[in-house]
Amino acid sequence: MGLPVAMPKGREAAAPHDLPAPYLLFLGDVTEAGFAKTAFGLRDWAADRCIGEHALPAATVTTGLRRLTPREAAEAGARAMLIGVANQGGVIPPAWMPELIAAIDAGLDLIAGMHTRLSDIAPLREAAERRGTRLHDVRVPPPGLPVATGRRRSGRRLLTVGTDCALGKKYTALAIARGLSARGIDATFRASGQTGIMIAGAGIAMDAVVADFAAGAAELLSPDAAPDHLDVIEGQGSLFHPAYAGVSLALLHGSQPDMVVVCHQPGRDRVLGAPGFAVPPIEAVIEQTIMLGRLTNPDIRCVGISLNTDGLSPQDVERVTAETGERLHLPAADPMRGGPSFERLLDACRG
Repeated sequence: MGLPVAMPKGREAAAPHDLPAPYLLFLGDVTEAGFAKTAFGLRDWAADRCIGEHALPAATVTTGLRRLTPREAAEAGARAMLIGVANQGGVIPPAWMPELIAAIDAGLDLIAGMHTRLSDIAPLREAAERRGTRLHDVRVPPPGLPVATGRRRSGRRLLTVGTDCALGKKYTALAIARGLSARGIDATFRASGQTGIMIAGAGIAMDAVVADFAAGAAELLSPDAAPDHLDVIEGQGSLFHPAYAGVSLALLHGSQPDMVVVCHQPGRDRVLGAPGFAVPPIEAVIEQTIMLGRLTNPDIRCVGISLNTDGLSPQDVERVTAETGERLHLPAADPMRGGPSFERLLDACRG
């Protein structure tokens, strides 16, 4: 079943990205699974475009795909090596450079969604020019972004928000858009981050937008639509994250959601990348999101809870899901597990 994604029209969103597939996923030297979310996202939602993985010896995270060198991947049909890491600051460390140049020398394009742009790194630019390959920077906002107006737009919108970053907002939005589309509902996934853009082929990387234009970019991401159309917008960061709350707030104000689904990972108690901060309770996220979201949509409401239950036993999944739903009086489910609980969440997301 195809995934419903946004295809830009006019100033609707960033132009589609022409990314050469299949990809070799590069994991660098990552040791925290949360920082490899780009690789996992491509594996889970664009598996037909992933040929294998490559990593430095220090890496301890794997996608489970076959290990290939850039040369082996090129011989197997890969057209690009895609950096599957989303680290803090979006940087490309010097330790990665030999492998990136090796990929270019093997005839592969490079694809990245980092804040550090491939095209700004002279050795990579020179190697690509010499070999005749291309550098693709996905985390680049479109030109001419407007300042937000706050004007209410036609159509309906659902935004995924979270108790923390990197715990399932993208997966939840993708699963909801796919599930509603399978029911015959006109629903579209709207990508707001680099991994979502790589999956969908279009969108705006919200965390790369100058702050004054961030809410305007969110408005552009989800334009006027038919009254029965539903945009399912990928959330970013968390209103409770000391580093990323700003992008979360801009996306909330600009997307003007009618509905929000709160994403949470049971058992995570410290904020990713900021261990001095505790993960807030779901109730606090609902309250804060509704309070702040009313600025641009007075009718905003929370319709359900998405739980990332990866690593839990089936018995614990059932218990946590039931307890969360009963406590909050909202449908709760792990979208990646499906089942009756997810169907009830989809029922609530129909609006």
